[in-house]
Amino acid sequence: MRALITGITGQDGSYLAEFLLARGYEVTGMVRRASTENFERIQHIRDRVTLRQGDLLDLSSLIEVVRDARPDEVYNLAAQSFVPTSWAQPALTGEFNGLGVTRLLEAIRTVGVACKFYQASSSEMFGKVRETPQNELTPFHPRSPYGVAKVYGHFITVNYRESYGMHAVSGILFNHESPRRGLEFVSRKVTWGAARIKRGLDRELAMGNLDARRDWGFAGDYVRAMWLMLQQPRPEDYVIATGVAHSVRDLLDVAFRSAGLRWEDHVRADPALLRPAEVDRLVGDATKARTKLGWKPETSFEELIEMMVREDLRRLGA
Repeated sequence: MRALITGITGQDGSYLAEFLLARGYEVTGMVRRASTENFERIQHIRDRVTLRQGDLLDLSSLIEVVRDARPDEVYNLAAQSFVPTSWAQPALTGEFNGLGVTRLLEAIRTVGVACKFYQASSSEMFGKVRETPQNELTPFHPRSPYGVAKVYGHFITVNYRESYGMHAVSGILFNHESPRRGLEFVSRKVTWGAARIKRGLDRELAMGNLDARRDWGFAGDYVRAMWLMLQQPRPEDYVIATGVAHSVRDLLDVAFRSAGLRWEDHVRADPALLRPAEVDRLVGDATKARTKLGWKPETSFEELIEMMVREDLRRLGA
């Protein structure tokens, strides 16, 4: 089996590449050309994957990548993935997360390769939630340019499935974290901040909304769900989540306790870090994934955060 992963150098892409290699896949990763390479997350498997240059903003490059890779499965994980940036760069976010999906689907259709397609949708599409928990039938009400663009990417995937008979699915993944998460994301910001304070490198950590609640899982568990979706005879969309919501306060408590600290002694509120429009309570109902895919998360919230703190402490040394 041959797989093409866009965004292979990201958190999810690196875990998915590991997962597929362990199952005997030939893995091609699409990367954007840059003057400096950032392959840290895939360095340990760099010699086992093939990298091709391509860009979601450029249809001709996507056609070339698909033609060269001839994949059986395509996983579109590339995106402008940081929600706060989407307010500063809304048009670019739309190009990557919305129109970029269209270009990749069109490249697959143009080349004529018979492959299955996975689109990385997001719980941010639910936004101002209409019901709790959220499932595959919950209406979308995105509260950021990121969420709006992801809704476009989601529905263009549905449209290509219905219009052209493509085996195309979307995974509506709730927040999933790991030690490979970028430092700008709140989970890693907290674990890295706790580790730096423990090592005596910082004294405090500035935070925004401590009352926001999210459904946090482990990225290594969630890439397994992506693969399972493409093994089904019928293409369908699935919510992937733990079903348990935790507040940012819970996150701080577990992370700082793992470092032997009290978060109340080191965290200060910074109104500048509040979102223009907040998403208050995201928690997913993954009943369909459990029953049809046989998928369930294997890593608890506490285990996840403790894992991240341990790794950040290790990175910072004694």
